[in-house]
Amino acid sequence: MQLGCVTLDSANAEELADFYQKLLGLTTRFTNTDDGVKFVGLTDEAKGLILLFQEDGSYVKPVWPTEQGQQQQMAHLDFFSEDLEKDVNHALACGAKLAQTQYSDKWRVMLDPAGHPFCIERLS
Repeated sequence: MQLGCVTLDSANAEELADFYQKLLGLTTRFTNTDDGVKFVGLTDEAKGLILLFQEDGSYVKPVWPTEQGQQQQMAHLDFFSEDLEKDVNHALACGAKLAQTQYSDKWRVMLDPAGHPFCIERLS
């Protein structure tokens, strides 16, 4: 058994795929509608990275930081950076938002257009 991909749900799979394609420079894109569910995938064959975005009409953005009784995050992505501020600015230019609550100077918590939190972490 092997991991096939990481899938993120959103109300608009195309929009979220656009964001991550810009953010990560992924090159291969595919769209599939299976049993009425739309999927958009991004891959980079050289890096072996596969991200899949599933469109869900009843998707609700998670609240971050978490609040009791509110939609919770189910997972988050971590990205490593050699230049934290440069990569944070790149993420902002791609459409991310800086989370209001930050916990460390070593990483930044960001929110993608669907509200999924992700972190950009300084390598050094």
